[in-house]
This record gives sequence, structure tokens and C-alpha cells, in this order.
Amino acid sequence: MNTHKHCILIGAPVDSGQRRPGCLMGPAAYRVAGLAQTLQDLGHSVEDRGDVAPRALEAPVCANPAVHHLAETLGWTAALSDAAEDAMAAGLPMFMGGDHSLALGTVAGVARHAAGTGRPLFVLWLDAHSDFHTIETTTSGNLHGTPVAYIVGRAGFDVFPPFPAPVPAENICMFGIRSVDPAEHAGLLMHDIAINDMRVLDERGIVAPLREFLDKVRAVNGLLHVSLDVDFLDPAIAPAVGTTVPGGATFREAHLVMEMLHESGLVTSLDLVELNPFLDERGRTARLMVDLVGSLMGRKVFDRPTRSFG
Repeated sequence: MNTHKHCILIGAPVDSGQRRPGCLMGPAAYRVAGLAQTLQDLGHSVEDRGDVAPRALEAPVCANPAVHHLAETLGWTAALSDAAEDAMAAGLPMFMGGDHSLALGTVAGVARHAAGTGRPLFVLWLDAHSDFHTIETTTSGNLHGTPVAYIVGRAGFDVFPPFPAPVPAENICMFGIRSVDPAEHAGLLMHDIAINDMRVLDERGIVAPLREFLDKVRAVNGLLHVSLDVDFLDPAIAPAVGTTVPGGATFREAHLVMEMLHESGLVTSLDLVELNPFLDERGRTARLMVDLVGSLMGRKVFDRPTRSFG
């Protein structure tokens, strides 16, 4: 069986979903850190489609005064949705972000593709945050905290186009969660999303809950979208993120997740989000994220070269 993929790199320099500038440099950092070469070294073909540009849209009326950059985020959502749907038909898209509001668009496009093929879509959310606010409930106004609520079809997104084929809550798995606002918590109680917070992972380990989720995907021949936020990782190993939360995944845990995903053969699309190179230490976080993609795409732990950060 040929396990080599056609990997389609799509830059999404989205910086509008939060207030700390720098995520727009993410796509360039992934390219400099050697993402394409890493994939080619593993035998995959690589097509870099460059960076997406947001559509120019008028700002809609929004009842929540905290929300900022709404028109820009809607423009990104429209452009990335089309780019994602187009790329899904051609290979395995990897969206190089950019803050996590990009998933409003990437998952929408993937969901349209999944609906067109008649296969169910599953989402693995590797993140410190649940991102389950709506436009109405966010108090920060940062739209990078809203994608999962949009994806699941939660009310409160009247200013957005309706999400195409909302993903059933039971098809979503949050992994590594350790920061949830009260309004998000209240919303999550009404949805059957698998929430594997760090307490669950401390008690059960990485393998059992992830294997259970992957078994569900496999059983129904599902498509699997993985959304990897830098803050899934512990800030001690991945400092280049504006939303650091202590107690994240270790180097070994993160690579174990990626190797399990590779062995499953189920991943069909990938977000790489919230890398802020302005906050990095000599490209350390960008290189770690590229290494994780390497593990996701087939590199074993004993293949990894010794590296100095000096």
C-alpha cells in the first residue's frame, strides 16, 4: 500500500482573531523551518500554493461591542473555506497559520468536501482552550476563541454564513484542554463533545482516549481534520504563542500523539495555528512544530537528528 501523500501547503497569515500581533508571520516561519523539505524527505510530494488573501467584505452589524476585526475575519473565513475545499479534492491540505480563527474557514471548506463525498467528518482539537465561545458570548472579542462553536453549529453566529454540514458534537474530540471560560463551559455541557483535558490525560494517559476516538473515525470511514495549536504544547518547549497556559503536552507526549495519528492513516487535513515567530527563541517553536508534522507524516522517533539550539 502506498502511504505517500500529496501534501498541499496553504499559508493563512491570519492575525485578526486576537490582539497580539505576529501570527501573520507564521506561514513564512514554517517555510524557513523546512516544512516542505521535511515532507519530501519522508517521500511525500509537496505543493505550496502560497498564502491566501482575505476577501474584502463590509463589516456587518454586531450586537457585541467587544468583537473586533469582524469583517476581516469574515473575509478570511470565506477565502480559506474555498481554498480548503479545493485542496481537499487534490491531496492532504496543511494550513500554516495564523491564529486559530482560521479554522472558521478551513474546517468549513473541509466539511463541504466531506458532505460532497458522503463521508462523516471528525475533528481533533489539540489546544489548551476549548474555543467554544460564540460571537455573542465572547468577552474578549477575540474570534480565535470561537471556531469549535461554529463548527458544531451552535447558535450565535448570525453574522457568519451558516456552517456547511455542522459536525456532530460526538465527532469532535478536544485534547489537552486546560483553560475554559464560564460561558464556554456552560455551552459545552449542552454538547456531547469528548473533552480530554489535562486531568483526563494525567489519569488515563495519552494512548487510551486518543485510540478510542480514532477507532470511532475508522469504524465509519470518516475524514479526520486535526487542528494543532501551539499552546497544546507546554510553553517550556514552545514559547512562541501569545496565549501560554502552563501544564501542556510534553515533547514526548506530543510526538506520541503524532505517531499514533500517522499509524492510524486517518488524517485528511491539518491546521497549524497560533505560531507567533515574534515571540520565538531562534525559531525553536517553529522547528518543533515542523518536527511534529514529521512524526504525523511518518518519521519515527529514532530517525530524529540531534539538534543544538546554541
